[in-house]
Amino acid sequence: QVRLVESGGGLVQAGGSLRLSCLASGRDFETYTMAWFRQAPGKEREFVSTISWSGVHIDYADSVKGRFTISRDNARNTVFLQMNTLKPEDTAVYHCAAHRGLLVADVRAMASKYAYWGQGTQVTVSS
Repeated sequence: QVRLVESGGGLVQAGGSLRLSCLASGRDFETYTMAWFRQAPGKEREFVSTISWSGVHIDYADSVKGRFTISRDNARNTVFLQMNTLKPEDTAVYHCAAHRGLLVADVRAMASKYAYWGQGTQVTVSS
């Protein structure tokens, strides 16, 4: 069992940056695949990025490639999402998610594969 708590959201102007953090409580954080998803008002939850336990396997949604960077610090039980060159369309609630073990590439972006979720942190990008 793992509990996830996100932080770092806020209001920022277009072109600005934010760094989200997700602190995991519980054991064996280093064995979990971690991911970020987001959900904008009136839209379905969408995949943003994922990172394997070792950090070797990293994937991004096309919409954030080159602007967002995911990373993790297993000693601190924390996963990060550095978001640069933010756009108004990045406005959403950002959720951290965890899956125990590895995920094959074809399913890493599927929300249904992640058993554990945080409550989310709001990111608002003004134009």
